[in-house]
Amino acid sequence: MSNGSLEMGFLDHLEEFRWRILKSLAAVVVGAIISFIFIDRIMEILIAPTDKISDQFNLQVLKVQGMFMVKWGLSFVGGIILGLPVITYQLWKFVAPGLYNSEIKFILPIIIFTYLSFLCGILFAYFVIIPFSLNFFTSMGYGDVENNISINYYFSFITWLMMGAGIIFEMPIVSFILSAVGILTPRFLRKYRRHSIVAIMVLSAFITPPDPVSMLIMTFPLIVLYEISIFVSVVVVRAKKRKESKEN
Repeated sequence: MSNGSLEMGFLDHLEEFRWRILKSLAAVVVGAIISFIFIDRIMEILIAPTDKISDQFNLQVLKVQGMFMVKWGLSFVGGIILGLPVITYQLWKFVAPGLYNSEIKFILPIIIFTYLSFLCGILFAYFVIIPFSLNFFTSMGYGDVENNISINYYFSFITWLMMGAGIIFEMPIVSFILSAVGILTPRFLRKYRRHSIVAIMVLSAFITPPDPVSMLIMTFPLIVLYEISIFVSVVVVRAKKRKESKEN
């Protein structure tokens, strides 16, 4: 076990967990402040996909405090995205005392790949899912009814898609962690591959508009991520077996 794996009481664990949470919240607050400084540029980037919509699309503020809530809401989301490396680090440091020294060395790669995977999910949603979603929903117009969308709902809609895609793209990282602690195995992932593909298609149908093209666009990368997760699990399990054979 690691050198920090000395016996700690329940209250000591709670105290440490509290400080980890406070440090994570501080990172989110700092990230939110940075995001608020550049909020106008962020809003410009997030509104950009509406320029490619073929149908008429207007954003409007329906409440007096509408723009205020939008800017603070986006700043908070930006704070979470910018603070994710610190949050990951604090979580890892909390569980590190219960791990072996050979497992602790993975902390930096995990933090880097966790953040990169999350950003890849966000970019995939921004450049692929959101344009298809907006075009699909605006094409469902009726007669002279105009697409006048609340700006609060618009930003809520696209941030939900981006954050959801970012979390889904963490699948290989989750596979690595669960395989490292012995909960997940390649055999289990291969055995339930077909079930997982069905679950992925159902999940894609919820995330994307109800048309087959958008669903397939989301399904394909999720299946690729699942196969990558199997490969990651294989690598981790083999490494653990080699280590155990050397120790024996």
